[in-house]
Amino acid sequence: MAIINNLLIDQGSTFSVTINWTAEDGSYINLAQYTANSQLRKSYYSANSITFAANISDAANGEITLSLTSAQTANLKPGRYVYDLNMRDNANTITRLVEGIATVMPGVTR
Repeated sequence: MAIINNLLIDQGSTFSVTINWTAEDGSYINLAQYTANSQLRKSYYSANSITFAANISDAANGEITLSLTSAQTANLKPGRYVYDLNMRDNANTITRLVEGIATVMPGVTR
């Protein structure tokens, strides 16, 4: 079962969050054989999506970084979105690692 982690994204700002995948005993999952994929949608049923840059930033320590550019967040309407992060191993087994609500906070400065 995926971990619930809600995000706050400032409209018009660069966004980045780091997630560490750990086993039940607290040790890090080695991500050398994994790829990451993450999307943001207005609802679970939306046809349109924004793809997070999902990079394995430290494979040995189970670290994945999700990010959006300032141009991407500037194009997001303020409000609630849903997102998840899926991890795929070499055997094409997919694990939903994290999911939650992403709230885009409106910006003032243009």
